[in-house]
Amino acid sequence: MSPILTRPVREQLEHDRVIRQLQAKYKRKTDVIINPANEQNQSVTVGELVVFPDVLVFAEGTRRLLVTVEVETGESVNSIEARAEWGVYSKLKVPMHLYVPPACVEAVKRICDEYQIVVAELWTYTTTFDQVRFTLVTKSPDAPVVKLPPVKAAPPPKPVKPAAKPKPAAKPAKAKPAAKAKPAAKAKAKPNAKPAATRRQAQGRPEQGRGTKKAAKPKAKIKKR
Repeated sequence: MSPILTRPVREQLEHDRVIRQLQAKYKRKTDVIINPANEQNQSVTVGELVVFPDVLVFAEGTRRLLVTVEVETGESVNSIEARAEWGVYSKLKVPMHLYVPPACVEAVKRICDEYQIVVAELWTYTTTFDQVRFTLVTKSPDAPVVKLPPVKAAPPPKPVKPAAKPKPAAKPAKAKPAAKAKPAAKAKAKPNAKPAATRRQAQGRPEQGRGTKKAAKPKAKIKKR
């Protein structure tokens, strides 16, 4: 937060929100420390001054300063703020990046020209709902150059193979119809066949049962002479 003015609550909330978005932006192969609102998490020394820029970018795993970042709102873009902060940060041997609302770009350029303040990169930011968008406006050829570690692009996601279609269940084998039983052969009856007993009666013979003996024939009488 600026040491020489108190921002309106709405602007202060927007200011701190942009700082946190920049922390995510610069946190690529680097270590980032932020000083939002009244927090004083990390300082830098310029001559005899101890100052707290909004964002400090260090080389990964070291305390080597790479970039200082300052975020301004509409109320804080003025010559007093510029001399107290922008001018001090620009004296460091690292680039200074300045982020301002789009409506303040011309005022920033005029102030920097008037006080000979070198801004390595001038950016604008716009907030819409839950998104913050950044746009680069100018780069200064006179600013110190510090190469940031390259950021490797994330590999494209592997294409997801479509799930294999399940094989249709095998159709149950059709049961063969049972063989039709052949009807028993019917005995061929002789036409107009009469039972044996009836034939015997017709011939005038008595019916003989099984196991009965035939009647003995009477013996012929012998006549004596």
